[in-house]
Amino acid sequence: MSCQKAALELNTGSQPGPKSPERTEDVTAFEDYGTGLLENQLSVCDFVKIQKAFESPEPRKIICMSREDFTQKMTEIVGWGTKEEYGELFDKVDVAQDGFINWEKLTSFILLELNKQDERAKATVVPQWKDLEFLPVKHKDNIQKVIFLKSSSHYLTISKEGLLAIWGENLKLQETFPITSDATKLKHLWVTSLVSLENVNKIAVAFTSKEICFYDLLSKEEFACQYKLQGLKGTPICMDYWYDPLDANESILSFGDITGKVQAIAFTAALISLFERPASACEDGEATMTINWAELLSGCHKCCDILEHKLHQGDWVRQVTYNASLDAIISSTTSNTNSVVLAWREKSKKHLHMTSFNIAQGIHAFDYHARLNLIATAGINNKVCLWNPYVVSKPVGVLWGHSASVIAVQFFVERKQLFSFSKDKFLFLRRVRTEQDRILNNEGMTIISNVLRLWDIQHQLSIQRIACSFPESQDFRCLFHFDEAHGRLFISFNNRLALLAMKSDASKRVKSHEKAVTCVLYNSILKQVISSDTGSTVSFWMIDTGQKIKQFTGCHGNAEISTMALDANETRLLTGSTDGTVKIWDFNGYCHHTLNVGQDGAVDISQILILKKTILVTGWERYDYASWKTIGRAITVFRPQNFNQFFIQPEEWKGGIQHHHDILCAAFLPPQTVVTGSYDGEIVLWNSSTESAHHVLHPDYQRLLKSKLDTKPQKLLSAGRSHSTHPVADQSTMGVRNFEIDTEGKNAVMRLCFLKVRKNTAVTGGANLVSCGGSGYVRFWDIYKKQLLAEFLAHSGAGTIIMSTDKMNRYLTTGDLDGWLKIWNIEEYCLNSSKNKITKAPTLIRSFQPHEDRISSLEMCEPGGQLLIISSSADCSICVTGVCNAPVWIFGQEESCLDPTEHSLLNKKNKDDSTYNVRPSEDINLGIKYKERSTCMKETQKPYYGEVIKKSFSAFRSLSIGVLEELPEVNKPAFLLDPEKYFREEPEEERPQIPEAPSLFETLKAVFDEKNLFPKEILDHERKAKQLCQEKSCEVKKNKK
Repeated sequence: MSCQKAALELNTGSQPGPKSPERTEDVTAFEDYGTGLLENQLSVCDFVKIQKAFESPEPRKIICMSREDFTQKMTEIVGWGTKEEYGELFDKVDVAQDGFINWEKLTSFILLELNKQDERAKATVVPQWKDLEFLPVKHKDNIQKVIFLKSSSHYLTISKEGLLAIWGENLKLQETFPITSDATKLKHLWVTSLVSLENVNKIAVAFTSKEICFYDLLSKEEFACQYKLQGLKGTPICMDYWYDPLDANESILSFGDITGKVQAIAFTAALISLFERPASACEDGEATMTINWAELLSGCHKCCDILEHKLHQGDWVRQVTYNASLDAIISSTTSNTNSVVLAWREKSKKHLHMTSFNIAQGIHAFDYHARLNLIATAGINNKVCLWNPYVVSKPVGVLWGHSASVIAVQFFVERKQLFSFSKDKFLFLRRVRTEQDRILNNEGMTIISNVLRLWDIQHQLSIQRIACSFPESQDFRCLFHFDEAHGRLFISFNNRLALLAMKSDASKRVKSHEKAVTCVLYNSILKQVISSDTGSTVSFWMIDTGQKIKQFTGCHGNAEISTMALDANETRLLTGSTDGTVKIWDFNGYCHHTLNVGQDGAVDISQILILKKTILVTGWERYDYASWKTIGRAITVFRPQNFNQFFIQPEEWKGGIQHHHDILCAAFLPPQTVVTGSYDGEIVLWNSSTESAHHVLHPDYQRLLKSKLDTKPQKLLSAGRSHSTHPVADQSTMGVRNFEIDTEGKNAVMRLCFLKVRKNTAVTGGANLVSCGGSGYVRFWDIYKKQLLAEFLAHSGAGTIIMSTDKMNRYLTTGDLDGWLKIWNIEEYCLNSSKNKITKAPTLIRSFQPHEDRISSLEMCEPGGQLLIISSSADCSICVTGVCNAPVWIFGQEESCLDPTEHSLLNKKNKDDSTYNVRPSEDINLGIKYKERSTCMKETQKPYYGEVIKKSFSAFRSLSIGVLEELPEVNKPAFLLDPEKYFREEPEEERPQIPEAPSLFETLKAVFDEKNLFPKEILDHERKAKQLCQEKSCEVKKNKK
């Protein structure tokens, strides 16, 4: 490539100088930095001048320049720029550090920089997607509609047979309800469409019985039918609803039917009532009110008007919508005449004015972009056309690329892009024939390949293509819906629903670690957060600024750090790794001891529990090396009083092996109670002094363990979910157990927490142990009565969860595999014992999603009297937030947004130190300049999908930075104005020479003693004190005798 072409890519302007003549609004932080680089400011004329400087008068001779020559000549030839800037450019070009560059090296560098900029631009323009995921639906027939309820943050799906499914914002199926009508009791009556009436908390469902039913979402009954619109001339097959956000009373319900008629109901008092209730109607507010379409046409209902047209002339209306920007009703059919119709009503006139687009072979669907003023149509002729609503003769753009008819189109409004979806290919997969296949005539399977394309509207180019394969079906129906607010794309294939979720932009998302974070701790003495990752790195962060202060790399070589712990004094850090060792560190990065847990083998260490005289390590497998079989999972014990060497070998745990599966967690309750939880759901209670186990707790059973010294028979205790009696096993020897073992981890105990504030539970009763883990359940136990008091489902369908509690045991925080975090108030929960198990959950304070991936560790701390929650995740980030609706901050950002004097979260003291007065997020304000910068960033990038999470390129975005005051002009000091006066060399004067002092060795005459060093008074006072002490000790001995 020539220099002119390269320069055109960098700067098309011909004006020299560092400033570009124009700037667009869509400028990211990286672009601001990039435009400041010298190589990005050089124009075409500048490159021509530089090329001439490298040209030699002799043919085939290459001119090379040193750093000094290059900086000197470039400042003279180009005419702008400093020598320092050209020196930096030289260093970038001279990668091999040869000390010289030529024109070829310079152009190669420019081309590489252009390529990097192009890749960065693509990364910001083209969205990245997660793997296609099929949701566990219960629909038995075709899915007709997918909608999102903004008011309740729920998704609704409805299928042809009338089954309505309610999904949480985390896409977990919550409930299903059959939507029925009197007419739908007949056979072959189906649901055709569904819309949400957000302003009045209702949904409208259309049926093939030529009726539309309105269901109240706030009714005491399950989706009570409030209105039933009957008597329609045709079956409605598509609907749309719009309401005025400034006046929610004004709304329009539009629908199209199979006769080609487009009808709309304009409500004028929607918040009061959609339709007028006749005087003869039943006074019961829950009773269904039946409305006949003829009544609406006659004007009996003054609170609504009817609009309709028949321009589609008998063709099925495939899609209809009212658009407020155009103030028109847009509808479409698959006919090549009047394919798209725009109908609007002029003021003071009842009839509609219409205009239409004629598109060859018709269209399946359309979408309108208000800012671009474009209508996109999904053509049956494989084309996606872009239309100006006011120009019906021809499209303003045609997008080619699909090889089959386009099923759906939808604008990506914020990015000014367009999705198009088509059924492009049929793939026949022929299988290898076997004898059974020949008998059954089984040739293979046909696969339908649906293709999703993303188009850049400005350049009218396809920038992304995604293929989605589904098995063939005779009755093929496909639905497409893009939820832009959450970055989720739904594709239905008959009764199956697939999800394609957008990944957050990795370049915009702040990462605390380079690799997945495994554990996080809080050091209350140093007020620092300590984190570890799978790359064997330990990082230290300031809790008040969120900035990294130091980092230890390669702590266990390349092995993953699975867990960490602090000693009682919080002066030593213990790290456990998958290499089978636990290392003890000081905070200067010096390793004092290595504990050989796995005995030179790789094991999985789940937790390190530090007691007064012992260190317990759990999680690894115990093998019988004679038979090479796993015989159980044991606790490994180390005793610090024996730490007289660097490598420490484990000692014997007197309690032996009590768990049959991996020990995942442990907890300690002073003075001598230790509990351990395993993968099969068993919680074993130990005495730390005798190192013996005495009870086993399980959600389905509890049993008493037989001690090695105890000869009494064992007792089997009943449980909250009691089964029939179980045979008792001698736990001193690992005998065969006849009760059922959980091998799927449904009851796996991932975390154990003692409620240490509840000190009188032995007398008053109540829960003092909390466990969580498999299937998303949290359980409360009374370890004194060996009873399961309560259990509730904290995270539905989220698999295993983890938890943490604060020191005052007021709040419980739980996190799941999808990155969701929930905060519960447990201060008044399970304070008393009861015979019946409690299944009601405690008060849920907050539910949000601070992470994109599995939450690996949780920690609750209280620096400066403010309760904070620290969470780490496999998405490489560490987040911190408050209990109530406080924003979420991320560790590891480059700049600090913290104003330590005014807006620091940690400087906000509670009014009452004895309680947590959690402040809402409004009290944590941003600085003015930072708010302006955040607003600018939001215009160019979408925040993290899910509950509002505040992030930026700087640390702790929600904490504030104060506006810096302008410094007054300072006059130069006199020594800078007249340096000769102050720094000129004075003539040397003859000075008397000072004799050198004799050395200490020459002057030292005798050895120093105390009498020469200290005054006599001090020595006499010390002698008298010793005599007095000796006399008193003698008197004490005489008195004892």
